Amino acid sequence: VQLQASGGGLVQAGRSLRLSCVASRAITSVFRPLDMGWYRQAPGKQRELVAIINSNGDKRYADFVKGRFTISRDNSRKTVSLQMNSLIPDDTGVYYCNAKRGLDAYWGQGTQVTVSS
Repeated sequence: VQLQASGGGLVQAGRSLRLSCVASRAITSVFRPLDMGWYRQAPGKQRELVAIINSNGDKRYADFVKGRFTISRDNSRKTVSLQMNSLIPDDTGVYYCNAKRGLDAYWGQGTQVTVSS
């Protein structure tokens, strides 16, 4: 499974961005059972979970994004998205798309999000 993330950029605090991740070279029957997630890594910090959505559509968010970010998936398009609202400078980092099934895990190349104050 190859994951291609896009949608990052430079925005001012309070604005929004939408990240998308497409599982290229994966047919729908392969994508559908995957648990999909977004992680981020700020400079000098460890990678951390932002949000996940499992194959049943159940969602879980890190406390620091609750009420601001929304994760969604479109199985027919093999895509997982992250709508990020009310961005703050602490949201700055490289955002990575992740796919899991059992012990198998796949990572996208990351997309940079920079929030200026």
